[in-house]
Amino acid sequence: MSSNSPRLTALDALHRSLGATMTDFAGWDMPLRYGSERDEHLAVRTRAGLFDLSHMGEITVTGPGAAALLNHALVGNIASVGVGRARYTMICQEDGGILDDLIVYRLAENEYMVVANASNAQVVLDALTERAAGFDALVRDDRDAYALIAVQGPESPGILKSLTDADLDGLKYYAGLPGTVAGVPALIARTGYTGEDGFELFVAPSDAEKLWQALTEAGAPVGLVPCGLSCRDTLRLEAGMPLYGHELTTALTPFDAGLGRVVKFEKEGDFVGRTALREAASRAEENPPRVLVGLVAEGRRVPRAGYPVVAGGDVIGEVTSGAPSPTLGKPIAMAYVDAAHAAPGTAGVGVDIRGSHEPYEVVALPFYKRQK
Repeated sequence: MSSNSPRLTALDALHRSLGATMTDFAGWDMPLRYGSERDEHLAVRTRAGLFDLSHMGEITVTGPGAAALLNHALVGNIASVGVGRARYTMICQEDGGILDDLIVYRLAENEYMVVANASNAQVVLDALTERAAGFDALVRDDRDAYALIAVQGPESPGILKSLTDADLDGLKYYAGLPGTVAGVPALIARTGYTGEDGFELFVAPSDAEKLWQALTEAGAPVGLVPCGLSCRDTLRLEAGMPLYGHELTTALTPFDAGLGRVVKFEKEGDFVGRTALREAASRAEENPPRVLVGLVAEGRRVPRAGYPVVAGGDVIGEVTSGAPSPTLGKPIAMAYVDAAHAAPGTAGVGVDIRGSHEPYEVVALPFYKRQK
């Protein structure tokens, strides 16, 4: 296999047998869709969907100094995460630019699993390895040690309960516990990227096919379907969740992205980017940066990343993500716009779609919030 060939997940043959349309995503061959993107999207909103997320990058950090290392390397207070819990955080450059957004699971007193985006996994691994100097901790590349399967949607708790005796009712959002699902050892995490309730199951690659088939069978009576990356993108867009490379980049600090809350200046010790992020926080207070807002189309034309947002003939921002929304039945977008035009209901805002200024309504994010 040449180094240019995309990597294959443990479920590759299964996706092909299901007739998936495959695509190269961050160096992995991944299912884009199995049938209709809209049907897959609506299945997750109303029933349940099954995703292969084995392209995500798992990095294990162990040792007596693991918490101190992660507090130094990341912007969040990782030492305060309880065993069995998870936290959303970011890793930044010295200048405050976002290298990636991450979920960190505390698996044991001195053991953490950092989950990075596929496109940034090597960057994050390299940064953590470099930042580990002087700490009594070991950084391990575990990308080949796990397959990751997600079951998302309102029916997902019932589906999973039929396959495990783990205490799912006691499992809070952003928590994880070791258990057995369909006879397969798994880390069961109540996390996801769809705006729905759901679970992400970290398992050995050799167990992935058995688990996928068991979930497929258990979910069949309630309408579970396999889902590709395409509907994952429209689901996260409706839920107002940022995607690295779109809403988050090295050109932005967490404060520019409206996610300054993930930066914990009060934690013990220094951390990479602290000085630059302090300055970014002060700048944001004095002179608010562009604000990430939702845009809903009045017409049918779909905005795409990079399209200018306009008002009164002036460019006031830029679209970061856009797609037709199956739930709203209209095109939607996330965009960074000047603070003066960021209030929901601001009149006169449009998107320049190939020279035509299409009218859009400014709305608060997220576009969609599930009923608890």
